[in-house]
Amino acid sequence: MPYPLGLITLLTDFGDRDSFVASMKGAILTINPHATIVDVSHHVQAHSVETAAYLLKSCYRYFPEGTVHVAVVDPGVGSARRPLLVTTAQYFFVGPDNGLFSWLYQLEDETEVRVIEGAKYRLESLGHTFDGRDLFAPSAAWLTKGEPLSSFGRIIHDPVRLPMIEPSRQGDRLIGRIEHVDGFGNLISSLTQQQIEEMYSVTKHRQLSIRIGEQVIAGLVVNYSEGAVAQPSALINSDGRLEIFVKEAPAADLLKVGRGTRIEVS
Repeated sequence: MPYPLGLITLLTDFGDRDSFVASMKGAILTINPHATIVDVSHHVQAHSVETAAYLLKSCYRYFPEGTVHVAVVDPGVGSARRPLLVTTAQYFFVGPDNGLFSWLYQLEDETEVRVIEGAKYRLESLGHTFDGRDLFAPSAAWLTKGEPLSSFGRIIHDPVRLPMIEPSRQGDRLIGRIEHVDGFGNLISSLTQQQIEEMYSVTKHRQLSIRIGEQVIAGLVVNYSEGAVAQPSALINSDGRLEIFVKEAPAADLLKVGRGTRIEVS
């Protein structure tokens, strides 16, 4: 199990217009004034658990061992959905049991999942609409102070998991989907460099072809500067994923596609 470092990250769909994020930080600092807080993003599309899960997967491993990651995209707040503390070999995760941690269960060799049940970890509140401030932020703060994991609640073995659609082979085609549209409008797919290389080894007698929507893209470029103006191009990004982009323009707008769109490589 990791040793708490005193570092907490926050990932939410709260935006920066209201007092939600500041309230969470205040709750954390009241319990542990020495905590360091890092904002991952507060501009996740409202209620999009899938987007939050992707963003968390993309960045959590770049933080020091012992970091507490708090993720709150929680359309079921106040309902019977369970609040979770997930522990891996290096990190802690706090948030709702709605599939937000699905990638962790797939990528991490060891995960311990507990329901947060201890009354100590919930602030008194008249309503039940803000577990980010009233439960998840305090739980994270207490973790940074070395609170025993067993005090949070019982271990469970049935956390909610999002459907994970893996790439597939259909004849000489590799089929994936767009998993994320970033802030530049780039389309990030579920297809990995290894899968692309395997496909190329099969079809090396002809140029690699990528189809998305009605658009066909021939071959890969190395970086964004090699892309064509007003035309989609493809590359392998720094996360090892096949990405569709338009040079200095949003590919999502040009192609009129988004998350979930089918992409084929042949």
